[in-house]
Amino acid sequence: MKNIFSNIKGDVLGGLTAGIVALPLALAFGVSSGLGPSAGLYGAIFLSFFAALFGGTPTQISGPTAPMTAVSMVVIASILSVHNGSIAQALPYILGVFLLSGLFQIALGLMGVGKYIKYIPYPVVSGFMTAIGVIILITQILPVVGYDVKGDDFYVDQFKPLAEEKILEQILLDESKEGLLVLEDFEETIKRAEKVNESAIYDEAVNLAKNNSSGVVGTLRTLPRALGGINWLEVILALSTIAIIYGFKKITTAIPSTLVALLLVSGIAVGFGLEYKSIQQIPEGFPKIQWSLFTEVSYVQLIPYILTALTLSLLGAIDSLLTSIVADNLTKTRHLPNKELIGQGIGNSIGALFGGIPGAGATIRTVVNIQSGGKTRISGMVAAVVLLVILLALSSVASQIPAAVLAGILVTVGIGVMDYKGLNTLSKMPRAEVIVMGVVLILSVFWNLVYAVGIGLVLASLFFMKKMGDIAQEDARVSSISEEIAWKDEAQLSESFKERVFIKHLSGPLFFGFTSEFIILSKQIPNTASIVIIRMDMVPYIDQSGLFTLEDVLMDLIDKEIEILIVGIQSQPKYLMKTIGIIGKMIPEENIFEQFTDCKSFVISKEAQIKA
Repeated sequence: MKNIFSNIKGDVLGGLTAGIVALPLALAFGVSSGLGPSAGLYGAIFLSFFAALFGGTPTQISGPTAPMTAVSMVVIASILSVHNGSIAQALPYILGVFLLSGLFQIALGLMGVGKYIKYIPYPVVSGFMTAIGVIILITQILPVVGYDVKGDDFYVDQFKPLAEEKILEQILLDESKEGLLVLEDFEETIKRAEKVNESAIYDEAVNLAKNNSSGVVGTLRTLPRALGGINWLEVILALSTIAIIYGFKKITTAIPSTLVALLLVSGIAVGFGLEYKSIQQIPEGFPKIQWSLFTEVSYVQLIPYILTALTLSLLGAIDSLLTSIVADNLTKTRHLPNKELIGQGIGNSIGALFGGIPGAGATIRTVVNIQSGGKTRISGMVAAVVLLVILLALSSVASQIPAAVLAGILVTVGIGVMDYKGLNTLSKMPRAEVIVMGVVLILSVFWNLVYAVGIGLVLASLFFMKKMGDIAQEDARVSSISEEIAWKDEAQLSESFKERVFIKHLSGPLFFGFTSEFIILSKQIPNTASIVIIRMDMVPYIDQSGLFTLEDVLMDLIDKEIEILIVGIQSQPKYLMKTIGIIGKMIPEENIFEQFTDCKSFVISKEAQIKA
């Protein structure tokens, strides 16, 4: 306990600074997700506190991040479309997915997966991060130009027929749940339909219109209408925010420029009584547990989202552990990856229970914490308390923040999150890696973030296996010693020896990428050879495919009454070859040699015995 509080002054200052930096980002990510600013704030509070308390990186500040918000936005939009755009109906299922992703993170930590995150291929991460930036930039176009679907009556009217259809479907669904047979009781259906007024139809049409204009494709679909009615006040507020964020950094970095932009532009908008669009109302008081998560959710309906929840948890794990590495470099310490995953999972799970969006370790906020003096987990907990105090004391004030200001903040986030290092070296990268990065980028932006990452991983794995196969094919050269440069200990062999004995030189791993080539090369054995020596000095590894291919080749040689000798076999291949009986049954132990000289002596003495 004494050790935890040894840096209390620095931790309080670091946590206070990080909490202030986190405020505008939490609000902005909440709005961007589609659940509103309160969801971003709730996620930041609970994740920051519990990830710091239970995590494995003492200086880490956690909260909503751009990648996690982008994926959450896709999850929210897809679940909303199933529930006719109704937040009230969809919210329990949305939070159910978020809770599941948190539980998956805890499971990943308990299983020790943290140490394997580093094996995610860079082109996949690069394409994904750049896609996140592009998605944020595109989806912020509408709020920057001040376009609001609800204010576009002509556009909303186009969805009224579909809205009536959806309302009728809901009436029939309700009657089905109540056991009413519509065909036997039209009057009840008509009675319920007559209660539907124009206001209900309009609200449903607005939900459908919002759903149709959400995401990248929806934004591009609605863009012509938005550009036809630009609200220049909103544009000025957004551009002013962007200019202050970039400009103030040139004056000083001691004060977060994002916070300065938020306070200054919002203060001017409120002070001068400008008619701007504000963010959604932030509920006052302590966040409440969303009991509907347990009372209204049909968990069968969450099954299609299991892969999405798992991907969200993996993304959070990657995001957090990359930030942990940054923290390690700054503090000269070493984080505990699996413990960090457990802490992140607990934080995201509890955040979901209170209606917060998921997040991860946030690099900028963590760096600010460290530079301000934070050294222990107390700093992350202080940051959460700072946000909670702001929520409890200033929620009514925060609700007056212009939506265009948060849109401007998100534009700078979108620009900053893209992987410029990967983009700048694009022309110098191998073609396979460019393809992987491009596929992930395009699919993420225009289709689905979750599937894009999965396809990227599969492509990267296939290209890697192809490359390893090519290397194995090149290195594992197999030919008679009369057709290749002999190894040093084969230089003095006689011509008669070379005619009777065929030597196979294998180099590199013998795995599935090379098995077909091995079969072809095995057919090069000349008819004069009665003995085959397989030199495996340079084969460190053999997989199941390579093992069974080797077995088939050796069986073919045995059927041709060719004697097989093996030289220099290493421990892993030897163990597997003994396991399936290649050594011991097919090839006797006395035909296995550690040195080529012993094998050569064995062949010469055997030839002498035959002649005698």
